[in-house]
Amino acid sequence: MQIEKYKIEEFNQQGLTDHQRKFEFVSAGLPNIDDVMHKLQAFNITIPSWALGTGGTRFGRFSGGGEPRSLEEKIADVGVIHALNRSSNSISLHIPWDIPENASDIKALAALHGLHFDAVNSNTFQDQSDQKLSYKYGSLHHVDKAVRKQAIEHNIEVIKYGVQLDSKALSVWLSDGSNFPGQLNFRKAFQNTLESLQEIYAALPNDWKMYVEYKCYEPNFYSTTIADWGQSLLYTSKLGPKALTLVDLGHHLPNANIEQIVSLLLMEGKLAGFHFNDSKYGDDDLTVGSINPYQLFLIFNELVEGMDARGMNHAHDLGWMIDASHNVKDPIEDLLQSVQAIKIAYAQALLVDKAALIAAQNANDVTMAQEILQQAYRTDVRPLVAEAGLRAGGALNPIDVYRKLNVRENLIKERGLKTVATGL
Repeated sequence: MQIEKYKIEEFNQQGLTDHQRKFEFVSAGLPNIDDVMHKLQAFNITIPSWALGTGGTRFGRFSGGGEPRSLEEKIADVGVIHALNRSSNSISLHIPWDIPENASDIKALAALHGLHFDAVNSNTFQDQSDQKLSYKYGSLHHVDKAVRKQAIEHNIEVIKYGVQLDSKALSVWLSDGSNFPGQLNFRKAFQNTLESLQEIYAALPNDWKMYVEYKCYEPNFYSTTIADWGQSLLYTSKLGPKALTLVDLGHHLPNANIEQIVSLLLMEGKLAGFHFNDSKYGDDDLTVGSINPYQLFLIFNELVEGMDARGMNHAHDLGWMIDASHNVKDPIEDLLQSVQAIKIAYAQALLVDKAALIAAQNANDVTMAQEILQQAYRTDVRPLVAEAGLRAGGALNPIDVYRKLNVRENLIKERGLKTVATGL
């Protein structure tokens, strides 16, 4: 379904006076408000196709109904999100879950919703019904060259689909690893993976990038072949300038200093971008900002500082994407919440008094450095985010409008109560 612009404008009028009062109050004391608003309006976060259905765990999956049954319906759902927040203008596909049968038709449909295609994602972490060899013991690191060849060919095929959709990046996440000591020769596994990635890298178009993701554990719990940012950086450094390290916020050991990681990757020119989510224990894939919003702000503070230092465009020079699993919430509402949390953290980071912070750091004034950061973090920037959406033609309160328009109820009527999204 599509959301009519006049409906959004109608609901906006109901809360416009109250919003204007809040926006004027917050913005009055901000010297860089025009720059902040410009950057907030330009900032967009990609929606992954696989997040549009109800997620699940190994214990079960409880459908909420109205889930997309095809790639076309997934695009329509992202269109709903973007119509409401004007900050989700791209979609990321996972192959083979979302193979576009007719690329020109799919691109035209996406354009109708104001969308384009971001990075395409390969899948060698599970066996498909039509594949000849199994990935039970790994893919790009496998001891059997034939299995490695199959995984390489799949990644090259994904690149070809991406070219048809005008995508510009391949995202690679491997579940390769081991569960028991002695199961795997670490050195050979690294070498096999590197050689496999080199073949895939050679197939990249000139204007493409390769994102190499890492994860500390799961589904293998003794070792993972690309387990942390250092290992990913080692691969990407050996591969070449088109290879970059992708950071998933949930793919770290507890208490990892992610903000320091992204700062150093930015410094080396090797940060690809992010898969945003939140977690209490591990790779929980919870709604962004639902557990530790202060950490999210600290990450964005380093991002803004590092990108400004390198003269980078905040909106376009890194890849921004959500990667969450919506087990008990409406996926569209959850994604709307996540985009809101990301833009809040970004807005807060834009308010940090950089000159004062540098002065405090140079003076070893630890107390004042903390005060400067927390002053920005404790600023209620929600009116700024709402104003940015309003100026772009979105809803002042996206979830409120989504509910008032009965979108989920209409999707259930259209698609049924118990549908299963491809790949989930």
